[in-house]
Amino acid sequence: MDDENTTFAESGAAPRVVIVDDHRLFRSGVRGELGDAVDVIGEAGDVDSAVRVIAEKQPDLVLLDVHLPGGGGSEVLRRVLPNQPEVTFLALSVSDAAEDVIGVVRGGARGYVTKTISGRELADAVVRVADGDAVFSPRLAGFVLDAFSATDAPPMDPELDRLTQREREVLRLIARGYAYKEAAKELFISVKTVETHVSSVLRKLQLSNRHELSRWATARKLV
Repeated sequence: MDDENTTFAESGAAPRVVIVDDHRLFRSGVRGELGDAVDVIGEAGDVDSAVRVIAEKQPDLVLLDVHLPGGGGSEVLRRVLPNQPEVTFLALSVSDAAEDVIGVVRGGARGYVTKTISGRELADAVVRVADGDAVFSPRLAGFVLDAFSATDAPPMDPELDRLTQREREVLRLIARGYAYKEAAKELFISVKTVETHVSSVLRKLQLSNRHELSRWATARKLV
């Protein structure tokens, strides 16, 4: 959209969407159900192709299946969001298992709906999530509320939302006392990359050192 302060719902513009699901017929069906409500600009059937298509197409939103060849929806989130934090994800899956819902939400998805949803409801969910809302099938919302209230920071913490998923992973390890080398080994990245992420986290949160970072993370129950 030309005016970034205008929502898709207000403007009537169609969000640009990539559909990621390992069943071609299902992807075709979703295209048909969504109709003109969204602009489907790409599709993918596994993790590697999803990461590639999302990088090439730069969509507003990705409709993401949880179970995919190559590592699943969580792996797509892990690989995409550090480099493209502006992309929004809405999980669309046959699974309503709590661990699947919580896994992708922790990974950065803004919503989760099951494949029993109607075409009109799905189109509405896509527009709402593209506009910044969180959308969940009714039964699944309780899983998310229970998980975050019990063990993690609130999902809408404005300061935490400034960080990419990778920055959050580095933050948790450093706050737990990991050395840079240990964090790099844990996340399969270089020490230099860890240093870069820590510097970025300190800058975004306006903190001076890792001790302040540890206190910040502890206060939000991230460690």
